[in-house]
This record gives sequence, C-alpha cells and structure tokens, in this order.
Amino acid sequence: MKRCFDFIISILLLAILSPLLIITAISIKMTSKGSLLFRQQRVGKNGKLFSVYKFRTMIDKVRSFDQQTFNDDAEVTAVGKIIRRLKIDELPQLLNVVKGDMSLIGPRPCLPALVKDFNESGRKRLLVRPGLTGLAQVNGNIYLTWEQRWEFDRKYVESQSLGLDLKIISKTVLILMFGEKWGKKI
Repeated sequence: MKRCFDFIISILLLAILSPLLIITAISIKMTSKGSLLFRQQRVGKNGKLFSVYKFRTMIDKVRSFDQQTFNDDAEVTAVGKIIRRLKIDELPQLLNVVKGDMSLIGPRPCLPALVKDFNESGRKRLLVRPGLTGLAQVNGNIYLTWEQRWEFDRKYVESQSLGLDLKIISKTVLILMFGEKWGKKI
C-alpha cells in the first residue's frame, strides 16, 4: 500500500511542481556552467545501490563527496544556496520514488562508504526504502551525529505507520517554511 501511495503522490507532485522545476532548471543553467542534475550512487533497501538525482547546486567540477556540504561552502552557487535552503535540490528524487528506488518517507539514502560504519541501528535502515524525508530529518538532521540519525532511522523502521508518515510530512513542511534550524530537536 505504501508503494502505491508513494507512486501516486510522486506523480501528482511532479505535475503540480513542474513550473517550479522548470524555473529552477532555467535558473541553474543561466547562472552556472555544467549539468542540470547531479547524480550520485547511494545505498537503498537491502543495500542495493542506485543513482540518486538532485539539482546541481555547486560549481561544476570533479570532487570527492565523502563529507556533508553546507550552504556557506564557497563552491555552492548563489542560486544553489536558495535551492538548498528551500530543499528544491531534492525534488528530482521524486523520479527515484516513481522508479521504486526510494519512498517519500524513510531514512535518507546514504553514501556507500558509510555502510561500513553502521552500528546495529544503522543496519536496520537498510530494511526499508530510503526516503525524501524521514524521522531524523525532522529531529535535527544535519545537527545530529550519524549515530543519532541511525537511532531515529531504527525507530522509524520499527514503528512505521501512516500516522507517523503524516506527522513527518507535516514537520517537513514546517522545516521548509522556517528553515533547518527550526527542525533541531522538535
């Protein structure tokens, strides 16, 4: 049932948000050289690798992506800062949801290099499809340690429900409106 919900809602969101997606694409292309989308290998359900899609928010160059990049990084473009603040860079992942690589709600997909560091809670997150947003994202996200994020992921896996998903969606909307710092420990 969750997969059907994810598919239908993602298709609807892509249609509704298409003007925003087009404006974002034009803004990226007009203000910086390089590709429109950024693709990166991430770990999905049962450890399966897939390519996650994002709007490109940084200058176009070869780099190592083994650490978190923040908005004040010199390589984030001016348009990229706005796109990141509003989480618009994540919207192409709706295509990942339509394809079945991801869900709307679940643990965020991680880089393959991080799997070796998983504790028991971290390994639990591989039992479900990764999501656009999740319990860790509405309870501190980038302000949490990996272990804290994995603990929230474990809690999500063990207590999945429509009610919890709706609560996460509503908190995600508030974070989009008021910013990442608002989401610290709510």
